[in-house]
Amino acid sequence: MSAAPLTSDELTAWSRFIHEICGVHLDGSKGYLIESRLAGLLRETASGGYAELLYKVKGDAGHTLRTKIINAITTNETSFFRDASPFELLRHKLLPELIDRRNQAGLRPVPIRILSAACSTGQEVYSTAIVLKELLGNFRGYDIRILGLDISDAAVAYASYAIFSRMEIDRGMTSDKLSRHFEPVGDRWKVRDELRATATFRRANLLEPIASTPPLDIIFCRNVAIYFTEQDKIRLFRNLGRNLARDGALIIGATESITGLCPEFEPKRYLRSVYYQKREN
Repeated sequence: MSAAPLTSDELTAWSRFIHEICGVHLDGSKGYLIESRLAGLLRETASGGYAELLYKVKGDAGHTLRTKIINAITTNETSFFRDASPFELLRHKLLPELIDRRNQAGLRPVPIRILSAACSTGQEVYSTAIVLKELLGNFRGYDIRILGLDISDAAVAYASYAIFSRMEIDRGMTSDKLSRHFEPVGDRWKVRDELRATATFRRANLLEPIASTPPLDIIFCRNVAIYFTEQDKIRLFRNLGRNLARDGALIIGATESITGLCPEFEPKRYLRSVYYQKREN
């Protein structure tokens, strides 16, 4: 027997709890999302309704149910080379200019530090690694580290595994890139070791200070803030800004803007892309 629909009070309580544990803001129109995403957990825990499920989640000392809630609620929509413009920006402007600056500074090996915030199952990270490989030819003389952060344990584990289904590959991966950068494993495809070695994944809540990292040259944070309140958006980008190198670049979603929200960042334009850098003091 299916549970009764969320009541107004249950929706309020669940929205508050979800915001507390992962920062996602669900307004009064999102009851259907909570019902659809948590229906499986409702059955798994033999809960008679959403109020009972919430009671069980809050009483779970091991936080196993809380983790399952985060995995269910957070949106893991992603694909390889999603929205081509940021990767063209990376290939033709940001990376060449970054490498030139590091060469002029005499840094050897040339350090390149990139963050994919809310990396989901890793496609953005590996797309970035492919751009680097195709731009540089090989990684000799470079110290490349791409960090993927996500609040979902399940997403981080999947990204670390670096093996993708045919359906995932078909979303954005061309046949020539597939043959060069992946190897078949049964009916799935594994990222080649040279690319996989550049990537590290870990769980993180982006609304909390990011654990110690070297200054980051490029930060991807695309289509993440759309799920946050304005106050949390400011908190998010200030957290990221603390880890962004002075000459680093922040790339957000094509339909997003932080102009007026975070005055410490200055928008820059390259062809069809907009990115942000820290303003000069």
